[in-house]
Amino acid sequence: MTLTRYDVMVIGAGAAGISAAREAAAQGMRVALAERSKLGGTYLNYGCDPTKALLHIARLRHQALHAAPYGLRIPEVAIDWPGIQRYVHETIDKIQGGAPAQAREQLRQCGIELLEGEAEFVSEHEVGIGGQLHDAARIIVTAGSHTIMPTVEGLDHIGFLTNVEAVSLSRLPRSLAIIGGGPIGVEFAQMFQRFDVQVTLLDQAPTLLTNEDREPALILHEILTQEGIRIKTGVILERAERALLGKRIHFRDASGHAQQLEVEEILLATGREPNLEPLHLEAANVQTAKGRILVDATLRTSAPYIWAAGDVVGTHFTPTASAQGMRAARNALAHQPQPFNIDIVPWAVFTDPPLAHVGKTEEQLRANGIPYRVARTWFKDNTRAILNGHTKGLIKLLIDEQNQILGAHILGERADDLITPIVLAMHNRLSIEHLTSTTIQYPTLSVSVCAAGIHTTLGQG
Repeated sequence: MTLTRYDVMVIGAGAAGISAAREAAAQGMRVALAERSKLGGTYLNYGCDPTKALLHIARLRHQALHAAPYGLRIPEVAIDWPGIQRYVHETIDKIQGGAPAQAREQLRQCGIELLEGEAEFVSEHEVGIGGQLHDAARIIVTAGSHTIMPTVEGLDHIGFLTNVEAVSLSRLPRSLAIIGGGPIGVEFAQMFQRFDVQVTLLDQAPTLLTNEDREPALILHEILTQEGIRIKTGVILERAERALLGKRIHFRDASGHAQQLEVEEILLATGREPNLEPLHLEAANVQTAKGRILVDATLRTSAPYIWAAGDVVGTHFTPTASAQGMRAARNALAHQPQPFNIDIVPWAVFTDPPLAHVGKTEEQLRANGIPYRVARTWFKDNTRAILNGHTKGLIKLLIDEQNQILGAHILGERADDLITPIVLAMHNRLSIEHLTSTTIQYPTLSVSVCAAGIHTTLGQG
């Protein structure tokens, strides 16, 4: 093996890895970025970005088909699936920086050397990739994750889709069962339903989106049901088999009754687990627990010169992974490392309307006995929402005794953008009065963000 030395090596070129590599290179380090598959990782190539393009197209079609109240009558909006796929793939290429060679050149210009192949630790400072041995003073692990395979008898035998296949299908199925009611599951459910696929969403949890605040999550559940998505929660999946229409799933519903569902295709959206096995972390004395890498508040692992970020530490949202990757790189090069505060990193479920979230949920505050007040405003009371015809949803703020914002949850038009001023307020420890006293352009949806704190009610903490 030939030994090559680097100041910083990053393993995994997804959201966290690219963020970490760019930060280290910006500080003048000699940086290597190892990737075994495509640049951008799951989220750029098979997850976050392509699904958002598909959701955008599905929303355009939905709006066209429901434009009659505005005086626009469009009797049919035909689906050109090959054309849709072409648009998605061309758009992802643009985001990547063009062809793969161009993307690599962009990295090179930033001072980042791309190493293609499977990475595995040989020691705390040495990593083998494609028969070559590489040495790094500091290593950041951002190796991403893969779909969790549920234990359903026969499922592996009859075949299934994951997000990788779902974003590049050659044709649309007539019917689809989606297993999993998290963000990935509900986004795919709405998207495929709006492309005239009959979708049934099966979730073993008692409610959809268990990591979200219950109030907006239940409203979103109702919105998805109204669009024709068949949602069954609290189910127990038993077995799967081939059937006349394609595939059949046997399960028990929330009441314990035996049920069958026959569909053309099955999509797994059962969550993700870190890609740890190929890394041989034991060779570097990196400790893990419950399938993820253990890190301290500064994202340092049990090995003093190795940090980790993103999916491998249990973070499954692109903005969180990107922020963690940058913080890990800064801490790896800092004399005084700073803790990473996940409570002020937002995320969103990109349904229509979207559901955005930062900080604590009401359920978390109540479980921990933390006193709080609830501030709400509804989109049905916002002039711009009424003018646009998008009045479903609410803005919900959770406020402590010092009028600091503990959490914010927005379900409604442009919620994924409207969460930003609240993130800024939380980051700078601004009180709720700073929002309510801010003058906002009229008529805009942002008016409701600033008005949310005017009327508050006592929480149950």
